Amino acid sequence: MRHSLPNPSEGRTLDTQQIAALCWRLHRGKVEVLLVTSRDTGRWVIPKGWPMTDRSAPETAAQEAWEEAGVKGTLQPQVLGTYDYDKILKPGLALPCSVTVYPLRVGVLADKFPERAERRRKWFAADKAARKVAEPSLRDILSNLSETDGTLCIAAPAAGDGPEALAGA
Repeated sequence: MRHSLPNPSEGRTLDTQQIAALCWRLHRGKVEVLLVTSRDTGRWVIPKGWPMTDRSAPETAAQEAWEEAGVKGTLQPQVLGTYDYDKILKPGLALPCSVTVYPLRVGVLADKFPERAERRRKWFAADKAARKVAEPSLRDILSNLSETDGTLCIAAPAAGDGPEALAGA
């Protein structure tokens, strides 16, 4: 599906809020993150999109993961974090967006998916993924990921705080 702006006929709404899936797996005991390239600039991002009127926010995250990365898996319904960025609508026109991130543990990585011809995807160790993305708040989320009992966690931002599970097992 090709949609730079939300298309109401597809059940998507124009908003300053977007929904994202942080697609992850454990590889040799370490968290890895699946990044995809954006269609416009080719920079590394996580799958995200506009809210869908017929789906909950976590369901929207899972749909975006499928469309943009060919991912099916286990979604944690609790929010992992949020980040902000400017969505470039056209040269000289940007829409400030806030993105809510839901963790999705990858079960299947399909060879055929809707945006396969428009994007690249690649696994990165979480700390390396943090260095690949442009958004500082997303970088912070990726830099502090860990896994506990199958649940993706993020370290509390305050110094001295231990890891805090933001999603139930």
